[in-house]
Amino acid sequence: MPSPSARKLRTDAARNRDHVLDTATALFTERGEAVQMADVAREAGVGVGTVYRHFPTRRALVEAAAERRFADILDHARAACRTEPDARRALAAFLTRVAEVHEQGRALSGAIESVLGDTEPRGPVGAELTEFGAELLERGRVEGLIRDDATVADLYMVVGAVATVSRTGIGDWRRFVELSLDGLSPRERSRLTD
Repeated sequence: MPSPSARKLRTDAARNRDHVLDTATALFTERGEAVQMADVAREAGVGVGTVYRHFPTRRALVEAAAERRFADILDHARAACRTEPDARRALAAFLTRVAEVHEQGRALSGAIESVLGDTEPRGPVGAELTEFGAELLERGRVEGLIRDDATVADLYMVVGAVATVSRTGIGDWRRFVELSLDGLSPRERSRLTD
């Protein structure tokens, strides 16, 4: 069992890492890809060595900021969508959160895309978002509100488009969410007659 002083050091290190990441995320959100490790250290009030100790490369720092962003989307969506009794409104809440995060963090999106090549979720949080999307679609199918042939890939195509519309400001993302939900809704298929 670790000594109390060893536990305190680990707690202090975790708190210090979180502070550096909070600072970096705020800077990336404000200034985008121009942010350097020295900027983060200066703003966080720590030495640049401290930043590198927690994040050995700028890429690692951007990856951590991206992971935190997607974890935020997932946590918010779970809280808002699982309690929503209507599957369509649950999907709307999920897509709305994606849009809001990307709209408010346009410069952060730019930094993520510049460093990582895209803004797609990765790793465990990416897998959890996929599972959550599958859960939402299944609820919608069971309730008869989502078309039977809608796949998780379809949903994340919509998610990516919503993120792009909101972060680039190329249109009204709220309208786009509404149209996308209509596209996921069941359609009456006309039967061809002889």
